[in-house]
Amino acid sequence: MIQAHRFGLLVGAALLAALPRAGATQDIYLCVDDQGRKTYQNTGTSKGCKKLDVQPILTVPAPRMPARPAAAAAAEPRPANFPRVDGDTQRARDSDRRRVLEDELKSEEEKLARLRAEFNNGEPERRGDERNYAIYQERVQRLQAEIQRGENNVASLKREIALLQRQ
Repeated sequence: MIQAHRFGLLVGAALLAALPRAGATQDIYLCVDDQGRKTYQNTGTSKGCKKLDVQPILTVPAPRMPARPAAAAAAEPRPANFPRVDGDTQRARDSDRRRVLEDELKSEEEKLARLRAEFNNGEPERRGDERNYAIYQERVQRLQAEIQRGENNVASLKREIALLQRQ
C-alpha cells in the first residue's frame, strides 16, 4: 500500500517535471531497481534507467460559444406534430383546475373543523370503549396528527390556488 502511494507520488512528480518550464524541457528517466520497483527520476545515473520520450503538452482553449438570447430559444422550431392548445381551451382547463382545487379546499376545511371540534382543545370526550387511559391517549395523538395533516393540506391547497391566480 505504501509502495503504491509512493509510486503515485513519483508519477505525479514526474508529470510535473515533464511540463515545460520557460521553454526548456527536462529529461525523465524510468528506473527499475533489483526488486522490480519502478521510480521516475530526472537523472539516469542509476543502473536500469531508461530515458522516456515525453512530448511537450500542448493545450488549446476551446472557442467560446455565443450566448443565445431568450427570444432565440423561444423561436426554435417545433415538430409539426407538436400538440398546441389554443388560449380558450387553456383558460377553460385553468378554470376547471381552480374549481377542483377550491372544492378540495372546502372539503378539507370542513374536515379540519370537524377534527378540531372532536379534539376539543386537547381534551376530547372519552368514549365508552376507552376505559383504558392509554387507548384514549392514542386517539388524542391520532387526532393531533390528523389535525396537523389537515392544516398542511389546507395550506398547500391555498398555495396552489394563489399560484393559479398569478397566472
